[in-house]
Amino acid sequence: MEKYQEIEKSIIKKYRKEIWSRFIKGVKEYQLINENDKIMVCMSGGKDSFLLAKCIQEIKKHGKIHFDAKYVVMDPGYTKENRDMIINNAKLMNIDIEIFESDIFSVVTNITESPCYLCARMRRGFLYNKAKELGCNKIALGHNFDDVIETTLLNIFYGSEIKTMLPKLHSTNFEGLELIRPLYFVKEADILSWKKFNELTFLNCACKFTMENSIENHENNSKRLEMKRLIQELRKINPNVDHNIFTSMTNINIDAILGYKKNKELHSFLDDYDK
Repeated sequence: MEKYQEIEKSIIKKYRKEIWSRFIKGVKEYQLINENDKIMVCMSGGKDSFLLAKCIQEIKKHGKIHFDAKYVVMDPGYTKENRDMIINNAKLMNIDIEIFESDIFSVVTNITESPCYLCARMRRGFLYNKAKELGCNKIALGHNFDDVIETTLLNIFYGSEIKTMLPKLHSTNFEGLELIRPLYFVKEADILSWKKFNELTFLNCACKFTMENSIENHENNSKRLEMKRLIQELRKINPNVDHNIFTSMTNINIDAILGYKKNKELHSFLDDYDK
């Protein structure tokens, strides 16, 4: 059995409950993949995007929905070593990737204020344009369950609003394009376990900014890492805390909140208080 076949088998067999079933649940529950879709699967070089690519391949082979998929890597200015790692992993895992350059790193490294925010914005723009070029109607990203609850807490603690990362989103600037997150229910711990079981090595952080400004210092100041550590501590007190945070976003009691925003318009509980 080839290595890529062993990897595929592990997703379907050993990690059926933790990965495959949750991937399928997300696809079905949120209607992420439909007949005749053309999906651009974004490959960053990390564990999440490579797992996503393999799951997309498997559902394409064994599922009942007919769709097309393109596996695309945007090179924002990777070092040769990091780019080679992505190419070698793609070959090892039997994923036919297309690489295109954006050279975002050369722009971001000269920015002193919010370089990560600018990088994310620029990445999104390049990816949407590439999807249009390929004739795709959907872009698949590798965000997982932990990304969702971390984003939820970030919005509460630092954004002063209750908002989460949605499983799918229509583009406001690129008509006809939709962003989907098929690993929405898959936990990071299970992805790490799958990676270790298959003895795989992926890119962790290939950002030139963090490399040139001390990765340790960047991590210590990362708000997302702060949320990750907070959730780890809360799990020690309540093992179900992550599920409760996630479920709370589907169970908001409108009768017991001070206000809410709809279509950018702010509403108060006083609006209907005396009715």
